[in-house]
Formats: sequence, C-alpha cells, structure tokens
Amino acid sequence: MAEAHPAYEERPRRRGRKVLITLVVLLLVLVGLLAVADRVAAGMAERAIAEQVRQEVARQDAQSAAPSVEVGGFPFLTQVLDGRYERISIGLRDVRASVEGDALSLPELNVDARDVRASLETLRTRQGDVVAETVDGRGVIAYDSLAKLLDRPGLTLNERDGKLAVTAPVDVLGQKLTVTGTAEVTVGKEGQVSLRFADLDAEGLPQVPLARTLLNNYARSISIDVPLQDLPLHLKVREVKPLPRGLEVTVGAKDVPINSAG
Repeated sequence: MAEAHPAYEERPRRRGRKVLITLVVLLLVLVGLLAVADRVAAGMAERAIAEQVRQEVARQDAQSAAPSVEVGGFPFLTQVLDGRYERISIGLRDVRASVEGDALSLPELNVDARDVRASLETLRTRQGDVVAETVDGRGVIAYDSLAKLLDRPGLTLNERDGKLAVTAPVDVLGQKLTVTGTAEVTVGKEGQVSLRFADLDAEGLPQVPLARTLLNNYARSISIDVPLQDLPLHLKVREVKPLPRGLEVTVGAKDVPINSAG
C-alpha cells in the first residue's frame, strides 16, 4: 500500500492556520474600529455636555473658564443607547461666584457627576434635561478673594498648622500694631462658611483692659458668615479645610440639573 505524502498533510493544516490568523486579525481590527468609534462618540458628547455646563454656570450668575468634561465608563455607546452614564467628571477653572454683591474666586472646582440621565436626542439637539443623581467634588477658595470680603486694608489670610491664620495692621490706642491669630472655620446648616476669629494677639499690645477690648472688637468685626448658596451646579458646601493653596471646600448635591431644559 502506498504511503501518504507528508506535503498533502501539511497543506490543509497551513491553510487552517492562515484562516484562523486572518479571522483573529479581522476581529482585532473590528474591535479597534469600535473602540475608536466609541471614543469619537464620547468626545462629541463631552463637548456637548461642556457647552450645557457653560450655559448652566452662566444662568447662575457665575463665571468660569471653559469647562473640561470627561465621560467615564466603557463602552460609551451602550450608555448612549441606555441614556444613562456612569460618571461624568467636570472641571471648572477660575470660577467667580457672586456673594452678596462681591465676587468670590475659586481657582478650581472639580466634581464627579454620577448616574447621569441624558437621552440621545438631548445630546444631539442640546435641547432637554441632563440630570445627575449625585454630584460630589472639591473646590478651593482663594485666600485673597476671601480677604476682600473682610474689607480690612492690609489684612491677609493663609494656612498655618492646619488652621486659617490672619495677619493685619491695626491701630490700638494710637499705636500701629500687627495683629496675628487663627480662626475657627465651620459649615453652617444653610451651607455658609463661618469664620470666627477669637484668638488674636499683637506684639507690643498695651497691657490695659481697653487695648484688649479693642482687639476683641476687631476680632468680632472680621468674623463673618460667607454665603455660598450660589455655587455652580447648585452645589452645597459640606466640609471646609484650610490648605496652603486656599480654603478647600467639599461640595455635593443630589438630583442636579447639569443644564436647564432648552
């Protein structure tokens, strides 16, 4: 009986391997194209949402640099079809919020919006509601902006050993002294930030009761409540902490309209 030629056995195997390799390559290309399409669609949505955020910030009489938006979660296209997005990160820079006629400066405000509802039609036409179930983030209030609200010439604020510290020139009984001290910083029920300066002192302060009374009066005059009800995206202050770069505020809200119905 004739023996089978080895070449005839190898050819089908080689053809099978080539077909398998071709299928794998085509699958990888298809996955790559889908990934690219997914990111392109995400980029379009990010630009649309950024414009919605810009308009919403303006409606609240606040100002900021152009918002940066990043849509989280993968794949993006399935989120589009569902009309619900896992996470949308929004970055605002150079925010200026109105506080009783004065502008309060926040160099940065970064928030994460979770479980965001937005239909495909809303993203396409930019008409309709974009609502986040929860929004949480952090912002920083510039110390010089906060000092302007206190309205005392020469007064400066900074962080010292984890506390809000003040330095200011004060005239006490005809002597020009430099007052220093710290404040207790808390968040009120309505979301306002309360500054209470109760531990002030000045080198060379005359050791008479009137001098101490004048210093205590000065401390009360710069102890204020900073209303922050008009932060962008209806955010409310939950915590506050002095940092070297500014007064950090932790903010949050629920059922937040990222836009207003158009």
